[in-house]
Amino acid sequence: MPELPEVETTRRGVSPHLIGHRIERMVVRERRLRWPVPVDLEAQVAGQTIMDVGRRGKYLLVHLTPGTLIIHLGMSGSLRVLPATTRPGRHDHLDVVVDEGQCLRLRDPRRFGAVLWTEGDPHRHPLLASLGPEPLGAAFHGDWLYRCSRGRRVAAKPFLMDGHVVVGVGNIYANESLFLAGIHPARAAGRIALARYERLAEAVKHVLMEAITAGGTTLRDFVHSDGRPGYFSQHLRVYGRNSKPCEVCGRSLRQQSIGQRSTYYCPRCQT
Repeated sequence: MPELPEVETTRRGVSPHLIGHRIERMVVRERRLRWPVPVDLEAQVAGQTIMDVGRRGKYLLVHLTPGTLIIHLGMSGSLRVLPATTRPGRHDHLDVVVDEGQCLRLRDPRRFGAVLWTEGDPHRHPLLASLGPEPLGAAFHGDWLYRCSRGRRVAAKPFLMDGHVVVGVGNIYANESLFLAGIHPARAAGRIALARYERLAEAVKHVLMEAITAGGTTLRDFVHSDGRPGYFSQHLRVYGRNSKPCEVCGRSLRQQSIGQRSTYYCPRCQT
């Protein structure tokens, strides 16, 4: 699934081709996504100017004059900026055609993504209203994690992946962040001290920025908006490296399922 760095990489890739441009039309080939594409969406956006392209967690926010397109890439979705005349493929479900003959094309083989519309404040939309702070923002810090964790028996990894605690920290980056912070992924969240949460918050910021700079992770369907794959997977310290030596201590890394997700850690460096 595209995680926050992949979505942020996509946002940075498509923004220069969209901001300030006028939408000539929207072409919807398949409305049956995770939630149906609104039946009147084509009429809502036609003729509108794209003011900005933002992000909230893993949601892209395409701000128009009268409202906002809320786009989620789901498990297999991707966005491309292409000439509007490019022949669509089987899984190319939606185009936003802008002036100068280009289009923003959504490809989603599994159809778990979404394209929705709101005329109100997008941050108050039901999908976004209860989300936690952005991990790269000032509101996310060790004290926040510490306060949220008190009395919680849930393991540290699913706690960190809880979107009500912090948005956009998916499986890959939770593994990597916990390793950098030296925290065992199965340790109860409520039994982690403030100082360790301060290290974890900094580790999350470091790992996410490192991934954004590198362009996301090369996992299955994710590629850049221009079609080039990301390369952060070359720098993964623990994820997907079961039985390989830890880069710090040399001991074999381990894998186990925590919260029904594959979890990788060093039994010596993480306690």
